[in-house]
This record gives sequence, C-alpha cells and structure tokens, in this order.
Amino acid sequence: MRKRILSFKYAFKGIWIVATSEINFQIHLIAVVVALLLGIYLQIEIGEWLVILLCFAIVLAAEAFNSAIEKLVDFVSPNIHPQAGKIKDIAAGGVLITAIIAAIIGAIIFIPKIWLQFN
Repeated sequence: MRKRILSFKYAFKGIWIVATSEINFQIHLIAVVVALLLGIYLQIEIGEWLVILLCFAIVLAAEAFNSAIEKLVDFVSPNIHPQAGKIKDIAAGGVLITAIIAAIIGAIIFIPKIWLQFN
C-alpha cells in the first residue's frame, strides 16, 4: 500500500515539476483554463465536455512526455548531436499534432456557440 501511495506522490511531483518549469506546458494550461471558462459560459453539453476534457488530457500528457524526452536526451547527450536534435524535434512534433487537433476540436465546439451569442 505504501508503494502505491508513493507512486502517486512521485507522479504529482512530476506534474508539479513540468507545470512550474516548462513554459509550453504553462501555455497549454492557460488554454485549458480559457476553454473551461468558455465551456461554462456557453453551457456546452456533456458529450462536448467529455471531448474537451479528453483533449486537455492528451495535450498535457503529450507535453509532459515531450519535456521528459527532452530532459532525458539532454542528460544522455549533453553535447550537441544531430540525432539528439531529431529526437527532440520528433517529440515536439507529436505535441504540435495533439495541440492542432485539440484546437480544431475546440473550434468545432465553440465557434457555432459563440456565433449564436452574437446573432
């Protein structure tokens, strides 16, 4: 039981580290807050909430994985190496894919509702 509790402690520590030290993660957190507030204001439906929450989880997890990969590459290869750069670029590309798709999903959900507010 103690090991399970410790594993949660380490996981929360990891979230804290990435949230306080990685600017891109912080930018994604701001986007999460904006989307949450917009969802509340526009009273989106439960299915839309589920999709939005899934997008949050995927993008934030991708950013956390990317940060971990970058730190690991820097640790293993402190000198500049072309392969290290490619690894980091590929990981960053994965985050970009999730962020673009999340933005498209957000636009599909929010734009029609915002449009109705002004018409």
